[in-house]
Amino acid sequence: MSNPLALPPGSCLTKCLNDHRRLPFVNSIIRAFTEKGAPHSAISVLKAFLSFSPFRPDRFTFVLALQACLRSSNLTAAAQLHARILKIGFQTDASVVPPLSHLYLRHRHVDEALLLLAEAFAGSIDVVSGNLLIAELFKNREFEKANRVFKQMPTKDIVSWNSMIAGCVQNSRPREALSFFERMLASGSEPDGFSFSAALSACARVGARGLGERLHRMMLEKRIDLNYILCSALIDMYAKCGNIDAARAVFNGVCRDSISIWNSMITGLAIHGLGSNVLELFSRMQTEGLAPDAVTFLSVLTACSHAGMVEEARRHFRNMNEVHGIEPRMQHYGAMVDALARAGLLDQAYETIRGMPMEPDSVTWRILLSACRRHHRADLGEIAISHMVNHGSGDYVMMWRIYSAKGKWTDAAGVWDSMKENKVRKKRGMSWVEVGGDVHQFKAGDRLHTEAKDIYRVLYGLTQRVKLEGFRPMTELVSMDVLEEEREENLNLHSEKLAIAYCFLKTGPDTEIRVSKNLQTCEDCHEWIKIVSKVLHRVILVRDRIRFHRFEKGTCSCNDYWIVANVVEEVNNTGSLHGETSVNSETTSLQMLAYDELSPHSEPVAAASPVSLRPSRPLSSPMTIIESASPHFPPTILVPH
Repeated sequence: MSNPLALPPGSCLTKCLNDHRRLPFVNSIIRAFTEKGAPHSAISVLKAFLSFSPFRPDRFTFVLALQACLRSSNLTAAAQLHARILKIGFQTDASVVPPLSHLYLRHRHVDEALLLLAEAFAGSIDVVSGNLLIAELFKNREFEKANRVFKQMPTKDIVSWNSMIAGCVQNSRPREALSFFERMLASGSEPDGFSFSAALSACARVGARGLGERLHRMMLEKRIDLNYILCSALIDMYAKCGNIDAARAVFNGVCRDSISIWNSMITGLAIHGLGSNVLELFSRMQTEGLAPDAVTFLSVLTACSHAGMVEEARRHFRNMNEVHGIEPRMQHYGAMVDALARAGLLDQAYETIRGMPMEPDSVTWRILLSACRRHHRADLGEIAISHMVNHGSGDYVMMWRIYSAKGKWTDAAGVWDSMKENKVRKKRGMSWVEVGGDVHQFKAGDRLHTEAKDIYRVLYGLTQRVKLEGFRPMTELVSMDVLEEEREENLNLHSEKLAIAYCFLKTGPDTEIRVSKNLQTCEDCHEWIKIVSKVLHRVILVRDRIRFHRFEKGTCSCNDYWIVANVVEEVNNTGSLHGETSVNSETTSLQMLAYDELSPHSEPVAAASPVSLRPSRPLSSPMTIIESASPHFPPTILVPH
């Protein structure tokens, strides 16, 4: 069989190979094959050239060949070229390194690309390679390496800053994202729509309403085009920061021709527990000619679950397929199970799981397990946990509480032993508050804050005051291996209680207290905050991992319906596990899966180093009038500051 790479004796290529003066022609042949859409042929021709010992490629030959490898995504050929590059000594050449590093990055060989760039540029990385590296590192959730690459880039463009801001948001580091946005402004770089979209998402995650309002003003002042992505981000930010009226104002003032805008508004209403409003808006959306998608139905089902509207949930679940032709996915079944389970219809929830056309995941079984704890169904709880592939700390605690409620202390102790044996780590509760333009973070049992002494003094006073109003700590939520006094102390150290004490310490008597946290609020904290709102005559708005709770005059907007223990995961400085609810790294509020709800899995940031994005100019009054620079906005939007 003839060799397809063999060259005829008198061919042009043979002459080129035998004459070093014709090297530019060789490079031209490789370039021609690549540019004409035949990169594989370019690589084959180069292999033929290299089989002749007289031929010695130059740096441009390798650059062209690497470009062919990039176009054909041929990592094997690139690795072979890399070996020759090292042998010849071009490994630090500024023209050879970028295409080779890009190819390694495309195939997710990040460490090889990092090593190559470090050797070539002696600690500094060009902007194109750096941007690619940052994007790939964030895909692998490697913030520290991405930050190191960013620091090694002597020149940074808008893509560099946007990559860091968006990467931090996507990797559950919203406070770092806001810090990078502030640094970008300080560097003189002009933010674009993508910058604002990522920063607004970060504000939504930490509940930084003041910062979000400032970003909104900046967008209008800079006349940023408010496309559907930015409008959706604005609605999402205001809703998740507790200002549902401002979210409505944005929604009503923009062109609503994108389903994303409707989904953001529906989701915002859902997490505020406004089930009736969600159904009204859902009907209005269809009246205006927009067809719902899978995300819309996920939000509608979640809203029904939040509001206890089981029959409405059933109707919309049926209509998904029968009327709109949308096949329910895992999340939709999970939302339906959630609605049934929270209403106490555990057997129906179990039958729904058994009837799913796909294999139920751990989230779905965890929903059932959570309801089993509240309704003391150890039998179904055992079935649920037996079907879960991965058990988080919350799952163990739920089973411990189920057994404890039944008086099965031997089984309860066995659950605790299994947790220790499997080395399951407990997730620490964290809360955020925005005071004076700064975002402060508190961890359960936190004593790192610069004003910790005053915070604990205020907390102690509030706790004594609510006891006089009849509050009794729910010490049964705490693990059984500590004394009663220790149980009560553990409950007093939950992160949202520390955050509320700090807000009371630093704000005026008529100021609304707003708290965001990474876990679901436990029953003890829920009751405690209800009484605190009555004692202080203050509105307290808490956004936990599941929904918003508006506490006012001793009541909560959830009407206590939503306090179903998904269970406990705050840890104090003694390591005891106690009554804060969680769903591990997954959530039973299925709309959160669609909208990437707040879930800080990153290392805690010191509470004493708040992020600040203070307004560039003082506000003239508590109500800031935002002049619209977009035809999609009404003349003014009043946003409470």
